[in-house]
Amino acid sequence: MTTPGTTLSTHVLDVALGRPAEGLALTLADVAGAELETAVTDVDGRVRFETVLDAGVHAITFATGPWFAAAGRATFYPAVDVVFEVDAGEPHYHVALLLSPWSYTTYRGS
Repeated sequence: MTTPGTTLSTHVLDVALGRPAEGLALTLADVAGAELETAVTDVDGRVRFETVLDAGVHAITFATGPWFAAAGRATFYPAVDVVFEVDAGEPHYHVALLLSPWSYTTYRGS
């Protein structure tokens, strides 16, 4: 028997330094902005959320400003919000973030 809903993971890489973004705080929210879960990236820059998502729009907010500040680095982006839509037919989504102090890129991974 399968559990209804969709699982979610993320991976953040600091492309300026060429390594995972360990210790970056993030928040998962629903379309109304209600917080569903908070997490911190592990040593490999990854988080696998425990929250199972229903179909619809969700967002991950990456707290990049405090993360860069803790390392003594300046950044143009104090936070990165990635808004995405979950299809109920998909069992898993992976939202990746490639990060530098002056730019970022996101994509749907596997």
